[in-house]
Amino acid sequence: MLEGEGKEVRLIMGHGWGARAPVPTSSETLYADAILSAGASLPLPDDHEDRGVYVLSGEVSVGGQTFGPGQMLVFRPGDRISVKAGESGARLMVLGGATMDGPRHIWWNFVASSKDRIDAAKEAWRAGDWAHGRFRLPPADDAEFIPAPEK
Repeated sequence: MLEGEGKEVRLIMGHGWGARAPVPTSSETLYADAILSAGASLPLPDDHEDRGVYVLSGEVSVGGQTFGPGQMLVFRPGDRISVKAGESGARLMVLGGATMDGPRHIWWNFVASSKDRIDAAKEAWRAGDWAHGRFRLPPADDAEFIPAPEK
């Protein structure tokens, strides 16, 4: 938890602002929950290639533009960025990390680097072998099964 100057930032994963979260990651990551008081500014760490901010509540301004709840801001690599909270403050999700090494394919809850891997994941989920298969459920979390969509 990083606090000061009208900011409360909970670093959930990765590193930023001179701190590192205790959660291990397999690639460079930034994921934080930030609460800003009215008029408070939050500079984004500039040591992540990709960075973005999702506005959960309130408003923020960046470069003379104002953004409200439900808006996602994605910034160019290398730009020095600071977001400033509006009159009622703001709550943000801050995220970023290393640029992915190629395109990704998305289907339902699966993201993979190829369509073949997506197809394999579909079949593994549908097989439902939670004890020995590709997917393992957390302990005592087998009371409900959500089937994959047909299409």
